[in-house]
Amino acid sequence: MEKREQLYEGKAKKVYATDDSGLLIVSYKDDATALNGLKRGTIAGKGVINNRMSNFFMEKLEKNGIPTHFVKELSERETLVKKVSIVPLEVIVRNIAAGSFSKRYGVEEGVVFDTPTIEFSYKNDALGDPLLNAYHAKALKLATEEEIEQITAYSFAVNEHLKTWWREKGVTLVDFKLEFGRLSDSTVVLADEISPDTCRLWDSETGEKLDKDRFRRDMGGVEAAYTEAAKRIGLL
Repeated sequence: MEKREQLYEGKAKKVYATDDSGLLIVSYKDDATALNGLKRGTIAGKGVINNRMSNFFMEKLEKNGIPTHFVKELSERETLVKKVSIVPLEVIVRNIAAGSFSKRYGVEEGVVFDTPTIEFSYKNDALGDPLLNAYHAKALKLATEEEIEQITAYSFAVNEHLKTWWREKGVTLVDFKLEFGRLSDSTVVLADEISPDTCRLWDSETGEKLDKDRFRRDMGGVEAAYTEAAKRIGLL
């Protein structure tokens, strides 16, 4: 597979064309951002951990009936993926109150929900990724009703699988963000990444945070937390 020109550079990844128009190479960076890009920094080794962890979970989800963009891990930082058109919806699944949910609704962080909840936000940096509902998404033509139903079903299924896998490793999955994309035939698949950048992960016994909150909140020990999360699932 020949790596060609860079097509895009985001906050955490670069995307390159290949000699196959249907495939892209994603390269994970150590750059870190938070608070809609207002806070910036570097987390040493983050790109390697996020790449390998995302691929680990994407492979497992594929085997459990959830289609993804994953094709093959090329190196510690680079992965071959199917080219998709990203659905401009960020999907947040929450099992426990934390972060913006706690602030928005005045719920103490750590309150466990009776059932998982789901939120959508408009993937638009200029607007600050505002929350929206399914009716807004349809009105803005971000996704069809069928796509929203499919994305919702996939998201809750991903949650059940991830919760189980993390629980077995002594980690509580608090919440996480997903993104989906459309293949050339309009099939919706899971895209982007699953990592400590996109998931809140707490040690099940101590409550220690093993995710990007350590960077957001200036808690220190960021690299150690990412490394510990990767070790829990046998990646390091």
